[in-house]
Amino acid sequence: MKPKIKYDEEELGILEAWETGALKPVKNSEQEIKKHKTVALETFKKDQRLNIRISSRDLKNLQARALEEGIPYQTFAASVLHKFVSGHLVSQR
Repeated sequence: MKPKIKYDEEELGILEAWETGALKPVKNSEQEIKKHKTVALETFKKDQRLNIRISSRDLKNLQARALEEGIPYQTFAASVLHKFVSGHLVSQR
């Protein structure tokens, strides 16, 4: 079963711009790609460990949601924390 992809408002705007041909190439695209790759690698570098204790109920719910998204639950938990601390956590329910 393929997981349903949920897009936020920004992602929907990007998809719409792509589909309508509104996206335009940038100058020095190779430099821009390299810069963005570097930023992405630094953003998602896993260089710290976090150990927490949560209820078994919350862990089961977390694992179930991760399964719905089609990703490992620890990756899902890290993603949720990242979205929260960066101000991008949006309720989908």
